[in-house]
Amino acid sequence: MLAFLLRRLAVALSVVLTVSVIAFLLLHLSGDLATDLAGPEASPEQVARVRVEYGLDQPLMVQYGQWLAGAARFDFGRSFYFRESVASLLGDRIPITLKLGAIALGLALAVAIPLGALAAVKRGSWFDRAALAFCALGQAVPTFWLGLTLIIIFAVNLRWLPVSGNATWSHYVLPSVALGWYAIPAVMRLTRNGMLDVMASDYIRTARAKGLRPHTVIFKHALRNAVVPVVALAAVQFGFMLGGSIVVEAVFSLQGLGQLAWEAIARKDFPVVQAIVMLLATIYILLTFLADLLNAWLDPRIRVA
Repeated sequence: MLAFLLRRLAVALSVVLTVSVIAFLLLHLSGDLATDLAGPEASPEQVARVRVEYGLDQPLMVQYGQWLAGAARFDFGRSFYFRESVASLLGDRIPITLKLGAIALGLALAVAIPLGALAAVKRGSWFDRAALAFCALGQAVPTFWLGLTLIIIFAVNLRWLPVSGNATWSHYVLPSVALGWYAIPAVMRLTRNGMLDVMASDYIRTARAKGLRPHTVIFKHALRNAVVPVVALAAVQFGFMLGGSIVVEAVFSLQGLGQLAWEAIARKDFPVVQAIVMLLATIYILLTFLADLLNAWLDPRIRVA
């Protein structure tokens, strides 16, 4: 297990380092940052002063080394637009995004796993066909369209839930449904396929031959093994949700990390964009790493793969 842990940790760290290089180079090679900061009407002398002030006159490798050393201390510099610490901005916004992603993922798992298990048990029935149709519909509906539709129905017409904000739990209901909707089909389909494979295995036939009750066979023996791949998928989906929160937070005016990313991109606030890309990538890689460890704990065969 220790060797497996070290291998996965080495891969995770190398991916984080690669992402940091790509994020740094893409933003610095997209144009002259000094000119963008000084403005289109700035004179060459003003542009030169800005370049020296922000360290843009140094070689790229030196700039990257300084930025990476600061990022390791969670010091991403100061925002060009907000004129405050980038770490402070992230600290204020990320709890909202994490809460939204956690609620959306919990909602998706709570709907998709039972739905997939029942579809596998009732394979070929009208319920199975309806579940598969629901999967196709879930992947076809755009997140922004679903969010706007939920606002019109439940906030404007019925007035059951608030349109925007994050003051109470009710403000997260509609955004969580819109964000978690896209994850339901993938989790449901994986659960269904896993259940079909497990239900055809020898130990399930043995459990039935012993006279165990059907729900014991399904939920205690079959579902426990069928959801092992769902663990890794859930981590991946949570990472996707954090990245996809940009659209949902913009629709529902949630002042989270996604909304901050949108504002930073629109205003060319490069330190904030770099920090958000690095932070989201690191969280995504960490989730994948933890999912690998959990899968290895649940299924010892993975450790020697």
